[in-house]
Amino acid sequence: MRIVLQRVTSASVKVDGEVTGSIGTGYLVLLGVGQGDTEEDCRRLADKIINLRIFSDENDKINLSLSDVDGDLLVVSQFTLYADCRKGNRPNFIQAGKPDEAERLYNYFTDYCRSKGKHVETGIFGADMKVELVNDGPFTIVLE
Repeated sequence: MRIVLQRVTSASVKVDGEVTGSIGTGYLVLLGVGQGDTEEDCRRLADKIINLRIFSDENDKINLSLSDVDGDLLVVSQFTLYADCRKGNRPNFIQAGKPDEAERLYNYFTDYCRSKGKHVETGIFGADMKVELVNDGPFTIVLE
């Protein structure tokens, strides 16, 4: 499982011109599911994201978690995180999870985050999505 995590002051995703998810302060989570990923991977990464201390405190130190700032999550599926560009000029996606299993784990991830008390917005799995964000910092982290 691969995640590109962006700390944002706002983010939204549209499908066919309609907003399917929108948040204020929080994280835009671009989530790629790979072959062999499990529910345990989902739980481990979700817990890491929820508890990661990358928001500034009153002394401008990066010391607060998503929960500390009452932040939200916008989770967008992105199989292209598994692009392999080592050969030629056209990426292959052989390491990306099969669509049915990837969708199941994407839904498991979002449901798990909700079970931890987080407000979660989403895109639509497999759709052509337009993502807008205001990256706060900018602050971007890659997690596996």
